Amino acid sequence: MSLTSYFMEATYLVASILFVLALKGMSHPETARRGMFMAEGGMFMAIVGTLIGAHIVTWEWILVGLTIGSIIGIWMALFVPMTSMPQRTALSHAFGALAAALVGVGEFIIRGSEMTVVTRGALGFEVMLGALTTTGSLIAAGKLHGTIPGKPIQFRGQNAINLVIFLIMTGSFVYFWMHPSVIAAFYTMLGVAFVFGVMLVIPIGSADMPVVMSLLNSYAGLAAAATGFVLGNNVLIIAGTLDGFSGFILSVLMCKAMNRSITNVLFGGFGAVIATASTNVGGVMREITLDDAAMQLAFANRVIFVPGYGLATAQAQHAVRELGELLESRGVTVKYAIHPVAGRMPGHMNVLLAEANVPYSQLYEMEQINPEFPHRCGRRDRRQRRRQSRRARQSQLAHRRYAHSGSGPRQERHRAQTRPGARLLRAGEPALLQVQHQHALRRRQEHPQPPRPGRAARLIGAYSEGMQPGGAFFLS
Repeated sequence: MSLTSYFMEATYLVASILFVLALKGMSHPETARRGMFMAEGGMFMAIVGTLIGAHIVTWEWILVGLTIGSIIGIWMALFVPMTSMPQRTALSHAFGALAAALVGVGEFIIRGSEMTVVTRGALGFEVMLGALTTTGSLIAAGKLHGTIPGKPIQFRGQNAINLVIFLIMTGSFVYFWMHPSVIAAFYTMLGVAFVFGVMLVIPIGSADMPVVMSLLNSYAGLAAAATGFVLGNNVLIIAGTLDGFSGFILSVLMCKAMNRSITNVLFGGFGAVIATASTNVGGVMREITLDDAAMQLAFANRVIFVPGYGLATAQAQHAVRELGELLESRGVTVKYAIHPVAGRMPGHMNVLLAEANVPYSQLYEMEQINPEFPHRCGRRDRRQRRRQSRRARQSQLAHRRYAHSGSGPRQERHRAQTRPGARLLRAGEPALLQVQHQHALRRRQEHPQPPRPGRAARLIGAYSEGMQPGGAFFLS
């Protein structure tokens, strides 16, 4: 090996290490910025290592590609707002997948008949995944941007048609793998893969785009890894494998958070509403007005904001941050609960709240924040509530039996506790207080007095009138 080859492999090694460290850094909001800089450095080293290789034939088209790509990247970085980050990310997936598909087509044209069986299989896998990821990412970007309707596009017999398209695509891939001289099989696989990418994403609504984005990212990474096998490029194999499997693991975790199976995601049928009976769902939904919300926020000790798709659509992250600062100024503990699938892409809530300068220390993941909700509907909580209800019924029956066993002050107190609307008396409390309590309760029910909020409640009430809907809050 020449000195140039050693230098190229060394730069590829440094780039691979930086990619691994970048993936580790982006696992937490506090280190995500440093992780992005490491990823940029790794990509720069990979480009430098490729350009110094001895396999460069001419520089004209390389310089043209570098110029066009740099102009597009600088324009997107400067002029695309943070609220449009989901569709920009989908376009990046489309560009990367299209590059992998075009490299595969070029390699097939140049040396398709000279490839080994393993290389030819990697080539077909690369082109197939790259083509379907390209059109799927473009459809996802159109849905997120509003160019294509965000609601699921479904029709009768859609699953059967998708299955036929999938079988034709995989059949063409296997036939091309076994018979490389049949050029029609390769281009049939390419065209059908483009169609399958469209059919894969159109039945999915905009609210399910985080899982789609993660899955398409996984497809693009696997296509890049297959490109590395075809070209013999180590850094492509390492970076593509990291991207592909991390995206796949993220898809599995997000599907678990959405109570959906990964098989349902892989076959593209997860855009429809699936009505399944769940024994873990409970509680009562209570609708309140802005004034009620303002009063509850004003007198709460702890508030947990749960941002979601509505906040991303209404762009209300700055209003939520200002409300949180107002509550903190009055001594209220404010936290933000981040669901893995909230927003329009993976990590969208972290991006929006970081743009609004929300401290990272106030962001909590689902597993961290769940224990702080007192009324969770788990199996243990349901057993505890049933046990408490059974004890209350037993206590009431005991009071009733003792109340009718004779006469006297004790029996009178037990009879008072069995009346409708009665409260349990403390030991030694006279029964007359029970009657007074019932009269006071009846007067409050017949002549209710509206509560008079203090200055803080009026401020929060006036402030909340200008807030956009976009999430939920929990207070205690």
